[in-house]
Amino acid sequence: MKPGSRRIAIVVMSDEHSGVALSCAGHPWIRTPHLDRFAAANTRFASAYTNSPICIPARASFTTGRYTHETRNWDNALPYTGQLPGWTHRLRDAGVDVTSIGKLHFRNETDDTGFTRQILPMHVVDGIGDLLGAVRDPLPVRHKTRALAEEVGIGESSYTRYDRAIAQASTQWIREHARDDGWVLFASFVAPHFPLIAPEEFASAYRLDDIPLPKLSRAADRIDHPWIAALRTCFPHDSFFDDELRRRALLSYGGLCSFMDWHFAQICQAIDESGLADEALVIYTSDHGDNMGTRALWGKSTLYEEAARVPMLLRAPSHSTRKIVGTHVSLVDVGATLLAWMGVEAPADLPGRSLVDLAQAPDDPARPVFSEYHAAGAATGAYMLRQDRWKLIHYVDMAPQLFDLVADPEERIDLVPGGRHAQVVDELTAALRRIVDPDAQDRIAKADQHALIEAHGGREAVVRRGGFGATPAPGVEAKFA
Repeated sequence: MKPGSRRIAIVVMSDEHSGVALSCAGHPWIRTPHLDRFAAANTRFASAYTNSPICIPARASFTTGRYTHETRNWDNALPYTGQLPGWTHRLRDAGVDVTSIGKLHFRNETDDTGFTRQILPMHVVDGIGDLLGAVRDPLPVRHKTRALAEEVGIGESSYTRYDRAIAQASTQWIREHARDDGWVLFASFVAPHFPLIAPEEFASAYRLDDIPLPKLSRAADRIDHPWIAALRTCFPHDSFFDDELRRRALLSYGGLCSFMDWHFAQICQAIDESGLADEALVIYTSDHGDNMGTRALWGKSTLYEEAARVPMLLRAPSHSTRKIVGTHVSLVDVGATLLAWMGVEAPADLPGRSLVDLAQAPDDPARPVFSEYHAAGAATGAYMLRQDRWKLIHYVDMAPQLFDLVADPEERIDLVPGGRHAQVVDELTAALRRIVDPDAQDRIAKADQHALIEAHGGREAVVRRGGFGATPAPGVEAKFA
């Protein structure tokens, strides 16, 4: 940033927008023209990841700049309360206005999570969240999963109406505060998160006949890992689908991606018309992705590319950054970026680095990126390490998986069976263990979750209460099943 220039940053976050679901990332039919134009003119990180593929853990890592095993926000019933300070606290305490508009998914609006103010916030249900997701041994069957197949179509939902309000409030904020010095805006949307109901003007851009069935959706086409089989038993989403409904669901997901793309365009227009294009740092990302029916899985909760990869687009005025960056990055890098951009020192022990610095430096594909999952449907802790061309998925008490994402970007071939890549597995496992002790953290996560369930009446009471699927938009009541 130029000395003496104003310090302004805008982060736009979507929910469940897979990093593979952009046309600029090579998706064959999903259309994101505004994001594509932004990426072409600025910086796109080719391999960006969530640090946990589910809302609360991902958003806690995003806010604190720390991994889930450090925050101990393991699942969607252990929300962030501000217990560990994040970039929000550090900026606010340095005199920077830090405003959120839209979904946060923290415990409540009154905890000190570092924001100067929250506008139209969405938080967990009743300050508690999804208790059923903390039940893991044995895993329950999530009966509410039927709703995902039932809530597919074209039209408006409480989520799309909420997103329209978030866009209106965000563009108004930018225009009203364009002359102010020292502010960060976090505009957080819910699209393309299910329910898969897309507004007609966006869904109509797609033809059902052009949409292929999800890859590996048929059992005969895949070799299942036992961890994934257990997840699918817990979340039997796909059992409620036939091929036509699978295509209709994907059409709606694509429509919602285009809907989110349109909201991003509105925010960029407000930035440009307010004279901030040459001053404001702009980041677009998502909290996690979506399996989109691959391997007969819907929603998030896996460490495969569809669910673990997120978009990461950057505009850093006055900085020369290449359009496509090959260094692997993750959500913990966003906080480091904001602190550096706003001129506030970050703690030395944070794992993230400034995306601006990474974009300006030569590509470093050897940089390891880490993700983990301990939430709903996880029979054991699952951990991911992406380094160079390789992706290791380490499952506690189960065989790992290894993928070569250069030769096999769709992760169809697990290289662990046969042992020919044992040395690669050993090297990546050693690198993973330098970040985390998988077995120890699995035990800690399960102990924390067991204590939480006991505090709410025990396993039987929680299972009997059931789950509610997606957190409702503000003003909408959660429906349990």
